[in-house]
Amino acid sequence: MANPDDGSIDLLELWRSVAKRKWAILGLMAVVGLLAVAVVLSMTPIYRATTVVMFETGKSKVVSIEDVYAGATGNREYLATQLEIMRSREVALKAVQSLKLWDHPEFDPRAPQTGPWQGFTDTVGEALGMQEPEQPIDWTPERLADAVVGPFREQVSVELLRNSQIAKLSFESSDPALAARVANALATVFIENDLNARYEMTRQATNWLQERVTDLKDKVLQSERALQAYRERSGIISSQGAAQSGASNQLEGLTTRLIDARLRRTDAETAHNQIRNAAQGTDLSAIPAVLRAPGVADAKRNLLEAERKFSEVSQRYGFEHARHVAAKAELEASKAALKSQLDTTVASIRREYEAALSVEREIERALGGAKSSVQNLNRAEFELGVLQRDVESNREMYNMFMTRAKETTNTSDLQSPIARVVDPALTPNAPVKPRKGLIVLVSLLLALLLGVGASLLLDQLDKTIKTADDVERKLQVPLLTTLPLLNKGDARRAASARLFADQPNSVFAEAVRTARSGVLLSALDEPHRVLLVTSSLPGEGKSTFSVNLALSHAQTQRTLLIDADMRRPSIAKALDLAPNAMGLSTFVAGSKPLADCVQALEGTRLYVMPSGPLPPNPLELISSRRFKERMAELSAQFDMIIIDSPPVELVSDALMLCSVSSGVIYVTKAMETSAPMVSKGLERVRRADGHILGLVLNQFDFMRASKYYGDYSGYGKYGYGKKGYGSAYGEAYSRQPT
Repeated sequence: MANPDDGSIDLLELWRSVAKRKWAILGLMAVVGLLAVAVVLSMTPIYRATTVVMFETGKSKVVSIEDVYAGATGNREYLATQLEIMRSREVALKAVQSLKLWDHPEFDPRAPQTGPWQGFTDTVGEALGMQEPEQPIDWTPERLADAVVGPFREQVSVELLRNSQIAKLSFESSDPALAARVANALATVFIENDLNARYEMTRQATNWLQERVTDLKDKVLQSERALQAYRERSGIISSQGAAQSGASNQLEGLTTRLIDARLRRTDAETAHNQIRNAAQGTDLSAIPAVLRAPGVADAKRNLLEAERKFSEVSQRYGFEHARHVAAKAELEASKAALKSQLDTTVASIRREYEAALSVEREIERALGGAKSSVQNLNRAEFELGVLQRDVESNREMYNMFMTRAKETTNTSDLQSPIARVVDPALTPNAPVKPRKGLIVLVSLLLALLLGVGASLLLDQLDKTIKTADDVERKLQVPLLTTLPLLNKGDARRAASARLFADQPNSVFAEAVRTARSGVLLSALDEPHRVLLVTSSLPGEGKSTFSVNLALSHAQTQRTLLIDADMRRPSIAKALDLAPNAMGLSTFVAGSKPLADCVQALEGTRLYVMPSGPLPPNPLELISSRRFKERMAELSAQFDMIIIDSPPVELVSDALMLCSVSSGVIYVTKAMETSAPMVSKGLERVRRADGHILGLVLNQFDFMRASKYYGDYSGYGKYGYGKKGYGSAYGEAYSRQPT
């Protein structure tokens, strides 16, 4: 069980939980073991026969035709696929038909159903009218095989040996000879079925290939005719690209000439634009294009020379001088020559521009025609290429299918088996199941686990306080004492109420003294003078403990015991006091003096105040101011007052009494009252400002605790019984050596 302090598991607590129910667990194991023995003895022995088969995945083939039908690849996926085929319904059905298993009693569906409850079920069904009469079935071989194949497949198992190509094919049956026969038949059927399937696949592939070859042959002829017709229609003689090459060269030459023509036209256009844009009266000889002309340059030099000579003559001679007249005439002639040369040059530049522009336009027209021709030729070449590729593709497909058709035809009679039997099945000598010893052993172990689990579960569900450790661990309150479980004679209310006085040396009396010592030690400076004793539910022994605790205090102090349970008073009856005597209700009401409401217990120094006449509403009486005043008067006259109150879970009287008490003692019954209920009651007392001194664990079975828990073995070992601890101590001391 888990320890709430650290979350660990208390193994000793688990062992105690199992040990206290060991006979029940052993009994469960015995019953389950007997049932398991009976069941295994009634089981039919099952025999298993195994055939060892090796897959032939490494054999070479005469002609490779794996593309036509699936061949052996030798990988794990292929072997796993073959195992599933070996388990398939088709193989099983053929094996059933070959062996005619419906004639065997184990598989015959025509035999009447048998079983331990079959007759009873049929009788009850007919009596209740729930079972209709069965219609006769026309058992044909096909129906018999379909009825047998389902149970048959459940008895087949296939296993592939690790890192090998060997499989074990097993069959289980109650007949050992049948098991061997079926295992061998299954292997044979599997091999023959694969051969037949591959032969059928090859035949279908051959027929399909022949049809495809015929279609492809016609398609090749059609594509070749279409290619030739297009050549004739387009006038294409060569398919080697000669025409395309000539057109490309022509286009390239025209492009180069166009570039040169555009350059010349650009130069001529520049010169022409300079002359055209010159202003009126501008010297044309200053224009670069005009100045570059050879005649203009010569005329320009002649004019400059004539101007120089005229200037020199003008400085020496007069206007009428012959030299002056000649120089002037030469100057005029140079100007006229320059003007004539300029006019000629300008006209030449204009003609050159017009000629260059004309040449450019002619080359552009020729280039456009060449491009159109090349484009037409490209279209024709493209169409021709499509038709040629179609012809080549059809021819390649036709050749491939023709080759595969010949391969398939040549290999149709060369089928090799997919597997072979390495080790045929033999008739088994011993059954494989049921494993009777293992079944019985597992049943016993399961019964043991079930018993242990049930024991632990019961302890987990049991929330009662079973030991003294549970008080502090579950309730977090101190334990004042543990009262032992009384025998039937002492457990009577009249006997147990005075047990402390009648048996002062008993275990019970010692436990009460322990509680008294705990109360006294809890407040040495200011002793508790008013103690409230309560519990969660009735019947937990709080009244008995209250009387005995009061008797223990009465030995040394002037003590008063008050029965404050004015709903179900019990102290007066337990102490054989006068019935209907005056008590607490009378004293609080003030109708009688204290002497009439208190009775001295004969043979003791204890004073008892019974509950008195039962009031209609005890809670109002207890919560009144007069009640508190009366309790103050009692505290002044007695050294110790012990109040026996009602349980806290039923009424609120105990919570109201907390206000007049200096300490609260909570009594609970061991192994009966649940810890959550006690915790809830303690919390209610705390909320009512009650000072909890501790808890008393009542009716605790020391012998049972010693047997199961081992913490209280000293009670029996040292004779801690009715003779008292002192008697046992004296006997033990007398045996010591002097």
